[in-house]
Amino acid sequence: MSKNIYVGNLPWSATEDDVRAAFAEYGEVVSVKLINDRETGRPRGFGFVEMEDQGALAAIEALDGTDFGGRNIKVNEARPRPERPRW
Repeated sequence: MSKNIYVGNLPWSATEDDVRAAFAEYGEVVSVKLINDRETGRPRGFGFVEMEDQGALAAIEALDGTDFGGRNIKVNEARPRPERPRW
């Protein structure tokens, strides 16, 4: 099984490779997806990392609140996105 992890407060300069390297210390990283603004294409400062369960728990524990590129990142288990009402 794998877990999806939310990573917030990332510096704009962070790349998927940077994030992958930080999380890979704790286990196998399945995927990394940094979110960009739809309008401008610029980074929005957050993303998601998918890891196998044990590594995910270790990474959340170790990385939440730590300095990443000059910013204290927020790391926790991603919650499913709420359904948006259809108009």
